[in-house]
Amino acid sequence: MAAESRTTVDHDEIRTWVERHDGVPARVVGTESQEGVGVLRIDFPGGATEDELEQMSWDDWFAAFEDDRLAFLYQPPRDDGEDTTFVKLVDR
Repeated sequence: MAAESRTTVDHDEIRTWVERHDGVPARVVGTESQEGVGVLRIDFPGGATEDELEQMSWDDWFAAFEDDRLAFLYQPPRDDGEDTTFVKLVDR
């Protein structure tokens, strides 16, 4: 059975979920501009290389998250207990 997705804009819920999965806030290197910090991501162990993502503070990440009017879509653990780090940032 496929895991159902949840969507939230709650900063505490997002931070708790990300940190529980050993992730940190980040942005894609080279996507920043005068208008913003660039494309936001979550950096998980074993994910993208250091050349692709730049880690950033939660304050800066959430400021950009709000400026871009994003929501955090993720999958909670399935009924069988299997967990995933699937996450996607979507428009509100």
